[in-house]
Amino acid sequence: MQTQVATQTRQNLQANSMPFVLSRPHGTVIAEGVAEQFSSAHAALERLRSGTISAVAGALPFDLEEPAALIAPVRLMHDSAPPTATPTWIPPMAVTGYFPATAEHTSRIEAAIARMSDSALEKVVLARAVTISASEAVNPSALCTRLVERDPHGNGYAVDLSAAGGTWVGRHLIGASPEVLVCRTGRIVTCHPLAGSAPRDLDPEIDRTHAAELLTSTKNLTEHAFVVDHIRRALMPYCRELRLPNKPTLTKTRELWHLGTPIRGELRSTDTTALDLALALHPTPAVCGTPTATARDVISNVEGNRGFYAGAVGWTDHNGDGEWMVTIRCVILDADQTTLTAYAGGGIVADSNPGDELSETSTKLRTVFDAFEVQG
Repeated sequence: MQTQVATQTRQNLQANSMPFVLSRPHGTVIAEGVAEQFSSAHAALERLRSGTISAVAGALPFDLEEPAALIAPVRLMHDSAPPTATPTWIPPMAVTGYFPATAEHTSRIEAAIARMSDSALEKVVLARAVTISASEAVNPSALCTRLVERDPHGNGYAVDLSAAGGTWVGRHLIGASPEVLVCRTGRIVTCHPLAGSAPRDLDPEIDRTHAAELLTSTKNLTEHAFVVDHIRRALMPYCRELRLPNKPTLTKTRELWHLGTPIRGELRSTDTTALDLALALHPTPAVCGTPTATARDVISNVEGNRGFYAGAVGWTDHNGDGEWMVTIRCVILDADQTTLTAYAGGGIVADSNPGDELSETSTKLRTVFDAFEVQG
């Protein structure tokens, strides 16, 4: 049966007929068909609780006041392993612009650091965008498959954003996030926030040095602590028990070492769904900052509307179980299927180095650049 599901999954990916795919190390979740669309997460939750729909899948925006892109699928399918299809062909791609330019992004970082000396702001995540042009139309499923095949843990996602309406119709969110916002199975809740990072290196000795230095970096440990404290406070009203390690451990991707903290809790009530928890947690300081409202205002004033970058992507079923990932290491593919926008950000704290923060965004962009063989 699992082989049949995997075969059907590959066929549907090739046909680009799936509005939602989330690949994880422990398996793949696929939404097949669209029974209903929701631009409001709360409206979707109400329908799920009423039992009139059996599942919700899709994407939440960075700013929850903006439209979501959620669907009630005709069928929510689970496969025990990530998709294993050979990546389909994608056309040549090249960078067409950085927004903001390097000098402007550095100035924004410097201004944020200066603000921290005389305001309540303790951390803010500032991001930059890169526009990419493909030589001809590209299949969003091909991009997702390429990311999944390249990711050492099989992470990847693709979401049709049409449910958000307006300018989002026909656009797709595609990426490979290593960060779990929240996962719920029965009464058990797990999170694995990532904040604080260091670049990987091809030289094993240098790579180990970077990892060791990250574990003792005051700047990165401070940045990480903001995220863990936020999650602890957000989950406490919902959980009768929470287990948090005293210090973070290392999580690695192809490009980066991350500080990560595995968090586990037990729900007070099974009425609390995975989507409830995602909405309570988002946005964490890993993509926003501390205090949340202050950092969000800074981001809005400096960057404008982020859309679905730094939001969340995931699913919740009729039992309330589900998994939501932080929407990072991603691109938005426009409806013309030739224009892509990639995003990367970094957490700024009082002792951040602007040059290092700029380099961090470049390193994070490599997830997309290398997978899609982007030139420039």
